[in-house]
Amino acid sequence: QVQLVESGGGLVQPGESLRLSCAASGFGFSDHFMYWVRQRPGKGLEWVAAISTGGDHQYYHSYVKGRATISRDNAKNRVDLQMNNLKFDDTAVYYCAQGSPDGSQWNTAAGARGTQDTVSS
Repeated sequence: QVQLVESGGGLVQPGESLRLSCAASGFGFSDHFMYWVRQRPGKGLEWVAAISTGGDHQYYHSYVKGRATISRDNAKNRVDLQMNNLKFDDTAVYYCAQGSPDGSQWNTAAGARGTQDTVSS
């Protein structure tokens, strides 16, 4: 069973940073792209960043490009998201998601709780 456990969220002020982490289990982690996605208040899920199986290619939504860095450690089955210069619009529940081997699709884990990031002054 795919398990993805997110951590690292919190309450920050605009301009500050957060580092989110996701521990993965139940599947061949290094065979899959990994994503960070988020759900802002009143909105649906949207992808934020993605990383290839070996970690050598990263992709970012325009919302966060230049402010976010996604990384992975295949030895530890872990994927991280460093978010800098946070904005009010970054307030959301963040989830990591299992990507397909080619990166064309992603799915959150059943019952995933995500981690809440709140940007407030």
